[in-house]
Amino acid sequence: MHAGKHAMAHWRNRPEGGNRFWLVLIRWIILNIGRGFAQFGMWPTSLYFYLVRGQERRASHAWLRRVQAPRQGILGVLIHIYTFAITIVDRALFLSGRDQALEVNAEGVEALRDSLAGGHGAILLGSHLGSFESIRVFSRQAPSEFRHLKVVMDAGQNSLITRALEEISPDIRDTVINARQPGPQIMLEAAEVVTKGGMVALLADRIYSNEAAIDVPFFGDMMRMPLAPLAIAASLEVPVFLVFGLYAGRRRYRLVFERLPMPAGTPASRGERRSRLNQWVSAYAQRLEHYARLYPYNWFNFYDVWSPARAEPAAQPRQPG
Repeated sequence: MHAGKHAMAHWRNRPEGGNRFWLVLIRWIILNIGRGFAQFGMWPTSLYFYLVRGQERRASHAWLRRVQAPRQGILGVLIHIYTFAITIVDRALFLSGRDQALEVNAEGVEALRDSLAGGHGAILLGSHLGSFESIRVFSRQAPSEFRHLKVVMDAGQNSLITRALEEISPDIRDTVINARQPGPQIMLEAAEVVTKGGMVALLADRIYSNEAAIDVPFFGDMMRMPLAPLAIAASLEVPVFLVFGLYAGRRRYRLVFERLPMPAGTPASRGERRSRLNQWVSAYAQRLEHYARLYPYNWFNFYDVWSPARAEPAAQPRQPG
C-alpha cells in the first residue's frame, strides 16, 4: 500500500466529520435516554460516514485486507466505523461518570502498582487502537496510587468532539497536558507529575509534520512513528507501560497494561543512545501490531499509515528538555 502520485493527505489536514448540532444531540441522547438508543443510532450514522468519507472508507478497506480481518468488504468497513462510533458514545459515559453500564476489565495492574510503589511515577504509552479514554475511568475508580494521572493530548484535533465531550466534565481540562506546546514545556509538566509519583499518558502512533520519527516494521511494511514519547520517558528515567483500552463488544472493554522495558545496555555515545531509542520505538510497534491483529476493528487511524506523504520529512530530534 505505497502511496503514489495521489498520496493521501496528512491526517491532521482532514476535516472533521459531523457538526456541533448533531454531536450535542447525540450527547443528550446518551445522557438522557441511554446508551442502547444511542447505540442503535450509530448504525445509520456509520452508513452515512461510509458513503460520504471516501478517503477513510478506502483506508479502512485496505487496513482490513492487510490484517486479514474476519469481516472485510462493505460489512467489514461498516463494523470498523461503527466500532469507532460506539467508543465515542462510551467516551461520553466515561467522562460523565455513568460508566456503570460498561464493563472494564483491567489486566497487568499488579505490575503497574508495584512500579508506582517506588514513588517514581510512570509513562503510559497509548495509541489510536481502542479507547484511550478508558484509562480515565480506571484511574477514577482505582486505589489512590493510580489517581494522579495526566494525559498529553492535542486539544485542537477533533475539536468539535473534544468540546462537546468536555462540556460533560469541564474539570477534565485540569488533567490534560497540551500536546501543541513546545517540547520543553511538555517535558516540564510531565516531570512535575512523575516526580510526585503520578502517571503521564501519551499517544505514540502518530507524528506531526515537523517532529523526528523513524520507520519501523508494521504488518509487513514500514510505518513511520514518532521518537518524542519514548525520548521523554528516557529523559525522565521512569518505567514505561503500554496501555490499550480495547472494545470487545457487548459493553465490554479490555484494558491492558503491559511493561515496555528499555533495551538492555548502557549507551556511551549519542549515536548509541539514538540506536537504543529506535529499538524501543520498534518494540512498541511490535506490541501495537500484536493487539491490532487481535482487535482489527479497534484501529482508529483512518488513513494510510504506510504512506510516505502523510508527513513531511522528519526534522532533527526535538529535545524534550
